[in-house]
Amino acid sequence: MIDAFRVVRNDEEQYSVLPADMLNPPGWTDEGTIGTREQCLAHIAAVWTDLRPKSLRG
Repeated sequence: MIDAFRVVRNDEEQYSVLPADMLNPPGWTDEGTIGTREQCLAHIAAVWTDLRPKSLRG
């Protein structure tokens, strides 16, 4: 069972959660948050309030 996760973000400011030991997919960088899956998802819910990709925001 994986117990450590991290938050990643792409250039469009979309967020995702990855296992802490997994390599980032191309185009995704570490956002800086590490914790349980639930902690990471709670962080994303708090900071990603506009789900539109950056290129579609005004």
